[in-house]
Amino acid sequence: MLISIISLLPEIFDSFTEYGIIRRAIEKKVLSINFINIRNFTKNNYHSIDDKPYGGGSSMVIKFDPVYRAVSYAKKNAKIRTKVIYLSPQGKKINQYDINRISNTEHIIILCGRYKGIDERLLIKVVDEELSIGDYIISNGELAAMILIDAVCRMLPNIIKYESLIDNSFYNGLLSYPQYTRPKIVENMSVPSVLLSGNHSEINKWKLKQSLGRTFIRRPDLLSKITLSDEQKKLLLEFKKENNLMYYK
Repeated sequence: MLISIISLLPEIFDSFTEYGIIRRAIEKKVLSINFINIRNFTKNNYHSIDDKPYGGGSSMVIKFDPVYRAVSYAKKNAKIRTKVIYLSPQGKKINQYDINRISNTEHIIILCGRYKGIDERLLIKVVDEELSIGDYIISNGELAAMILIDAVCRMLPNIIKYESLIDNSFYNGLLSYPQYTRPKIVENMSVPSVLLSGNHSEINKWKLKQSLGRTFIRRPDLLSKITLSDEQKKLLLEFKKENNLMYYK
């Protein structure tokens, strides 16, 4: 997979690519990252990339021309199937389905916004998808890009073991189950006995029940988006009874 990052501050990614799964993916050659500085595509002496918005406003807007030229350059150099993603608070909120889908794209160009955003005409002319990492504001699109890249990288081949992936929250539409490690007893709180039983069938049933129950309590909106099997419905009902939650819808 090739990721081209169009940014005003590509150096902000230096340490990001030197550690963890990003570095591992690059070393295994399943991921390549190109950095493209928007300022290199300006045609003025000061290399300015922003200007005041028409109609007035409290901040600056990134201009059309340098971004358009930077995107064209990224596409021309790659010469493979490409998707241009603009990260902004007005985009569709990203979920795991989006991450899975994006991870199957040969080349993504990530446009990192700043200030008040980009000229609206770029959304029409070059952007394929506008995405948001959440309902809050951060100071720059580079931080959002790191989150997107990290999430996508986890889904690339031979980066994370399949067994670990399917245990993660959101992978199957549910939150993950509670986790415990040694020691067995801490502050008079013990690890659930089923996890110490060695009975893998019962352990797997407990994990699924807790996953369903935790999702029911913390993110009921997720449950409304999936169709539960008869076994899952039974386990969720058991969880509600065991935790006195029958009065919840």
